[in-house]
Amino acid sequence: MIFARLHRLGAASLLIAAWILAHGGPSSAAAAAAPYKGAIVLDAATGATLFTNNANAVSPPASMTKLMTYAVLVDLMHQGTIALDTSVTVTRDDAKVGMWADSTSVWLKQGEVFTVEELIYAMMIQSANDAAYCLAHKAGGSVEAFVALMNSKAQELGMTHSTFRTPHGFPYPSRKIAEGDLTSPSDFAMLCRHLVLHTDVLKYTSVKTRAFGSGQRMPPTQMRNHNHLLGQIDGVDGLKTGFTNGAGFCLSATAERNGHRVIVVMMDSPDSRTRDLNVRQLIEKGLAAIPVTEAPFAREGAGAGGVREVPATATAPGGRAAPTRPSPGSVHPVPDAAPPAGPVIHYPGL
Repeated sequence: MIFARLHRLGAASLLIAAWILAHGGPSSAAAAAAPYKGAIVLDAATGATLFTNNANAVSPPASMTKLMTYAVLVDLMHQGTIALDTSVTVTRDDAKVGMWADSTSVWLKQGEVFTVEELIYAMMIQSANDAAYCLAHKAGGSVEAFVALMNSKAQELGMTHSTFRTPHGFPYPSRKIAEGDLTSPSDFAMLCRHLVLHTDVLKYTSVKTRAFGSGQRMPPTQMRNHNHLLGQIDGVDGLKTGFTNGAGFCLSATAERNGHRVIVVMMDSPDSRTRDLNVRQLIEKGLAAIPVTEAPFAREGAGAGGVREVPATATAPGGRAAPTRPSPGSVHPVPDAAPPAGPVIHYPGL
């Protein structure tokens, strides 16, 4: 009798499962319809919008915030406040950041001394929150003063949906999402375009692996870039990933092929694979949309430190330096495209 009852229950379960597969449940339908909260693709040369889907949706950028930190650092370098070879002594407060639960770091210790550039590598490759905090502390005089500069830079760039409250994007446990760093894909694409046009950001974001603290630590800390598209997708050389529970999986990516460059910003994907699959699709779609007759992408000038090769201690995907030439145009919004139904392409390695 017991076995007969189990058999009937098993048959009923199979019928229920078959109905769910045929009709779809609410959660599966939502997941299929929402591979991300918002996304945008820009032509880096002209600023033209090639694809947009809910690109003004505001949510946390997580560690993508560090791209704004870098933008402010470059401004301060131009002003002579700091330089790439400026020595930075790690304070007690800086070191504490590396001890936060779930915080990515290079485990800075009080009293250690590193150059600004060494800490930039840690911030961009390892996504080290302690390195970002340490840089902000040194360059701004205080972290609060540096964050004020981040918001001034956002206003300068026209990032009207953005507010920054940290130099690293890692939320404090006591804060609500609405009280942390916030931006939108459209705003962040403006920042990314500014960076690829006017700074050396790709020198850092294109590096897959690197040792941190060589000569200062024994052994040095081995860093690995969180951007899985590096070395997997032809032409990808940046920019930055981000993840927290509140932000979901985020990615600002850029790729150059045949002289044309696109910028893709995707925010709040449910997992890293979904994010990476959809970003890859948008990279291909964006590059295909650029007219073959369009002039090649070119940076408008070197950022702090000039254009230099990645050191031999780092490994990076293949790429070429673009010649210096002004780039015309500005962002031209287009109507929202129909959202993709989910990860519609499949490839290994991510």
